[in-house]
Amino acid sequence: MTSTFLTDSWTMTRRELARWARMPWQVAIALVFPVMMLFIFAYLMGGGRGVQGDYLTYLMPGILALTVAFGLESTMTNVTQDLNKGVIDRFRSLPMADSAVLVGRSLADMLESTVSLLLLAGIGFALGWRWDGSGPAFVAGFALLLLMRFAMLWIGIHLAMVAGRPELIQAVQILVWPVSFLSTAFASPDSMPGWLGAVVEWNPLSATANAMRDLGGLPVGGSWPAEHAVLLAVGWPLVLLAVFFPLAVGRFRKLSR
Repeated sequence: MTSTFLTDSWTMTRRELARWARMPWQVAIALVFPVMMLFIFAYLMGGGRGVQGDYLTYLMPGILALTVAFGLESTMTNVTQDLNKGVIDRFRSLPMADSAVLVGRSLADMLESTVSLLLLAGIGFALGWRWDGSGPAFVAGFALLLLMRFAMLWIGIHLAMVAGRPELIQAVQILVWPVSFLSTAFASPDSMPGWLGAVVEWNPLSATANAMRDLGGLPVGGSWPAEHAVLLAVGWPLVLLAVFFPLAVGRFRKLSR
């Protein structure tokens, strides 16, 4: 049973990866967009209110954290298209696990996210960003980024099935922007009004960004969320997964009946 599920999931993953060859522009946009964000905020809008020291050192973990939040629209669109075109019904007529469709989609997205994060980190190093932490700390930080991406992915899958139609995905994706920018990605909460700084510090993306800074040897402040950033960077995604993974699976089973 387990081997059948794994085989089905890998088959669906290969199906999703085949989309890359048919629509390479989507992959290109996903790779280029975070790089554009890095250049815009590092050189055009750089400064970082309340940030001490080199801004690029502070900015890179924030941009990496934002990258795991953006680019969900392609996954969400593909899920809704499969539902509306009857692809899911055809898969259900085959001797395969129903959940393999979502698992395959998520694995393909995680592969793309890994490539995007590695590319962005490489460009950051080329621009002068340096990691002052250890090698294992960098691997741990990268794992935290992927953990948050995995949680965001299942939120996106659930919202895609709630939206139901590809044309509604853009409206749902807009919700990502306020959540992303209300974080410590670009500026320190010390420069913000007290109430706003508190909201920003408890943002799950702030926890991931601050965890990367902490693991890289960069001071992240004296508040409780900042001092326990690594703990929160593990806890937040697990909480989100505990909520949205069963919601997505339950919704999928209802829609595919």
